Amino acid sequence: MTEDMKRIEAVLDEKVRPALRAHGGEIETDRLENGVLYVKLLGQCAGCPSADLTNETLVEAELKAALPELVEKVAVIQTVSDELWEQARRLLRDHHL
Repeated sequence: MTEDMKRIEAVLDEKVRPALRAHGGEIETDRLENGVLYVKLLGQCAGCPSADLTNETLVEAELKAALPELVEKVAVIQTVSDELWEQARRLLRDHHL
């Protein structure tokens, strides 16, 4: 892990992850390219209708405030959580669809 990513992870651990975990969520960093940090929202945050708002008001705001020289924008990579895949499998199996 690069020194820049370690600094980003430290801010996420202190300022972002506690708030996400309080709602059953988590965040994972993917990469930093040209001032854009790509992240995945996991757990209850994955696919949440408020994910974009969470990203803008919490994740991006905290990182830009703490590390303006590194992070200009945060982009969420849309993923489907393992929990959601398992729920879909159960529904299909249980209802013989």
